[in-house]
Amino acid sequence: MPKCPRCDKEVYFAERVTAQGKDWHRPCLKCEKCSKILTSGSFVEHAGKPYCQKPCYNALFGPQGFGHGGGESHKYN
Repeated sequence: MPKCPRCDKEVYFAERVTAQGKDWHRPCLKCEKCSKILTSGSFVEHAGKPYCQKPCYNALFGPQGFGHGGGESHKYN
């Protein structure tokens, strides 16, 4: 039985979400920064961890500085 990469518990078929080539519990597939629950195709990966595209991934790893990224051009500390 596969194990969830976030909680390391067994993932049963009825509760499985497949993303990044791994099986997750639905509530465990969430953004590393803001903890928003993600769906299989609604996120981007960085260093093996899932992030929501806007605003987290863009703010953390996108272009920095004035005029880049539109309204999402803020920085997380």
